[in-house]
Amino acid sequence: MGSFSIWHWLVVLLVVLLLFGGGKVSGLMGDFAKGIKSFKKNMSEDDDASMEASATDRPSGTIAGPGTAKAATPRQETTTAR
Repeated sequence: MGSFSIWHWLVVLLVVLLLFGGGKVSGLMGDFAKGIKSFKKNMSEDDDASMEASATDRPSGTIAGPGTAKAATPRQETTTAR
């Protein structure tokens, strides 16, 4: 009784198409796909940049191991008046 049948989902789909129209739904899906592609592209660029940065941080001829990581610098915290 808690799950919907295929007929429920078809009625919901029909109502959505009637309310928003086919053009808006396909436009929204196209924008959604562009967003996903952009996200994947930016994620791969960040990985490439971090790999390049880690390669340039080490002197040539050395191998980075678990004990060779640089220590992080502490951030200066700012306070705001409330």
